[in-house]
Amino acid sequence: MSRHAAHRTSPAALVESLWSNRALIGQLVKREILGRYRGSVLGIAWSFFNPVLMLVVYTFVFSVVFEARWGASTTSSRADFAMLLFIGLIVHGFFAECLTRAPALILENVNFVKKVVFPLEILPLVVMGSALFHSLISLLVLGIALVLSHGGLPVTVLYAPVVFVPLVLATAGFAWFLTALGVFARDVKQVIGVVMTILLFLSPVFYPISSVPVAFRPWLLANPLTFIIEQSRAVLFFGNGPDWIGLALYAGTSAVVAWLGFAWFQKTRKGFADVA
Repeated sequence: MSRHAAHRTSPAALVESLWSNRALIGQLVKREILGRYRGSVLGIAWSFFNPVLMLVVYTFVFSVVFEARWGASTTSSRADFAMLLFIGLIVHGFFAECLTRAPALILENVNFVKKVVFPLEILPLVVMGSALFHSLISLLVLGIALVLSHGGLPVTVLYAPVVFVPLVLATAGFAWFLTALGVFARDVKQVIGVVMTILLFLSPVFYPISSVPVAFRPWLLANPLTFIIEQSRAVLFFGNGPDWIGLALYAGTSAVVAWLGFAWFQKTRKGFADVA
């Protein structure tokens, strides 16, 4: 197969690629996760201890130093603030890790581009798999904290996959787009790092959306992370059911974004070998 041959861009091609390469994706994700901790004494156990340490730090800083409360609430504990913050950081961290690494993926794997016939479209998915693994570990830590502080988990945690799947779809689309763009515009890697930092403060990570002035809320809602962060807190912490209409709209939009990102990647990949 020629590197310059046209590649299919249809939604069916996307699904077919994911299914036919599922075993390879799994192997590469495993290698990615283990490689991160290779040589360390505790190894993969760090994937658990890191979020534990961060949650302890958040709890201390916001309960002891800042004495912060969530929004206008007078009943929530200071530890609750740390856990609500932690949920926002899990969502943002997953999105940010995938997108900040995406622009350099082809350049970091030039051997796959030039020497072998390789399904390059799975590279962003490998990074996503690793990021998702660490997000799940962080959610496990959050669950333990909720059990210790509240005596149990709300039954609505069962809705968590329904909330996160649309985010995964949208992230895949953005990652495919940035992976291809990063080959031709090397500054994208620097720009996206700054954008993700800005997005941290323009997302309701450190505050609830209800504390934002009404005039600015439409701008905040245009942020792809805002809705998912709010819905994650609803099902994981507050025990509320998801906004089904909002999730349906978000999921539909995410599916389109995923397909457009995949199509862009497939259309531009024939030029990777010439510039990578």
